[in-house]
Amino acid sequence: MDWTMRLVAAALFLGLTVVVTRAQVRMSQCASTPVPNEDAGFCRGNLEVSYTELQNISCKVVPNCNNYREKITTWPPPLVKYPGASETATYLLVMVDPDAPSRSTPLARFWRHWLVTNITGTNMKTGRIQGQELSPYQPPTPPPRTGFHRYQFLVYRLSTQNISLLPEETGSPGAWQLDQFQVRFNLGISEAATQFMTQNHMDSPPVRAPGGGGSVQAPPTGGSSEPKYKPKQASGLALPACIHIAYHLWSG
Repeated sequence: MDWTMRLVAAALFLGLTVVVTRAQVRMSQCASTPVPNEDAGFCRGNLEVSYTELQNISCKVVPNCNNYREKITTWPPPLVKYPGASETATYLLVMVDPDAPSRSTPLARFWRHWLVTNITGTNMKTGRIQGQELSPYQPPTPPPRTGFHRYQFLVYRLSTQNISLLPEETGSPGAWQLDQFQVRFNLGISEAATQFMTQNHMDSPPVRAPGGGGSVQAPPTGGSSEPKYKPKQASGLALPACIHIAYHLWSG
């Protein structure tokens, strides 16, 4: 009887160990991976970006698991925290997509996803993005078959609080002249910057994990954020940008 109980206990322990190990493997496979080396240099200043179900994804690729690449297109604004902010200063936060409509053809580059000015240093340190919202938050919604997009966040210390957009800039968030905006308000170099990468969830076919434990999407390989396939090139220069605009209007 004693040996029978020991065998049962051993079997139960072994089964529990296998279940826990598989769960740990799935969790590790679902972890965010760093952006390719060629893009890592953009990140500086210890700027943190966290979404509802994702921890800090600063300088990382959104994992293709738990429907994260689809969910992120509907989540509210992320928590953007800059621990190095001065409590006596005011700040400007910019979120842009430099890869609109695609990284290979960025005709609408620096698509403006979020623009908030007059954020106090105290709020910037804690991630409470409260100030004058010049462009309301627009979730990352990379169009299908356009590869991985970088979503970049920049924080500027302000020397003036009279920040505004020109009428032509408010007409469309696409093809925003970010460099001219920086010069117009003497913003200089951003104090902190970071980015994350993601692509349309329909373009993320699952890759079977070793041992059959769930599935993950392979991260960009070879230091490239381009998809293995080439996005279809439309004739003309304005059409890809128009498609990007239409997609954002439809998805919004």
